[in-house]
Amino acid sequence: MTRTQDWVPAGVDITTPSMARVYDYVLGGSHNFAVDRDTAETLKRIAPSLRRVARLNRAFMARVVRYLMAQGVRQFLDIGSGIPTVGNVHEIAQQVDPACRVVYVDRDPVAVAHSELMLETVPGTGVVHADMRDLDSIVGSTAVRQLIDFEQPVGLLFMLMLHWLPEDSAPAELVGGYRDLLAPGSYLALSHATHDEQKQDLEDLGDAIRSSRSADQVTPRSYEQILAMFGDFELVEPGLVGCANWRAEGPGDVADPSSNAYLYVGVARKS
Repeated sequence: MTRTQDWVPAGVDITTPSMARVYDYVLGGSHNFAVDRDTAETLKRIAPSLRRVARLNRAFMARVVRYLMAQGVRQFLDIGSGIPTVGNVHEIAQQVDPACRVVYVDRDPVAVAHSELMLETVPGTGVVHADMRDLDSIVGSTAVRQLIDFEQPVGLLFMLMLHWLPEDSAPAELVGGYRDLLAPGSYLALSHATHDEQKQDLEDLGDAIRSSRSADQVTPRSYEQILAMFGDFELVEPGLVGCANWRAEGPGDVADPSSNAYLYVGVARKS
């Protein structure tokens, strides 16, 4: 077995791209295969700012965690957490309060395997191997039952995840099922691809992903469709905005207008 293969979980198809592994590559990670890298390079030719967009999303997630910590949230459920890289939710949260609890959920076996390896000695963390649509399995998992108290505020994160759900998966209703679990004082944070301003790029990206035979197919949505996912939660300022416009903290959080037009992001509170 080659050294590259040592970290590949049994049964993983290394001939078909996974968007979790493509994202890992775009962020500069090493847990991806040739087919993922080829797909990422194709997508970057269509949208040259793709790496910048991915980094803006990662920076947004970090700002969200710090914001929720300041609001008193001490437990997080990260849906579609992906392959671990620098600045994961638990690393940010536990710097503020080592007692914070974080559960990561992903369906990609590479993401799950590396999350389990990284977290095996980190208290207050857990990993669930599940599809985000399988709410019952997630809520009933050992990690969630042990670490998440739904009678207390929770930070629920959907970072770059919901646009992988087609309309027939009823994403707004799915998010509603998660929202219903949360106690008052909880927060929902999400980032989602939009075609409002980059319609041609998003269509071309979608065509390229379909051609790649990936099981992950993108469904960009409008401002109104994404806004509906927050239900009756109250959006915190500045509302649903471009990724770089949500409480920027410094030059690294600011983007050129084209990079900022691919995603809407927002954070909302349950009263």
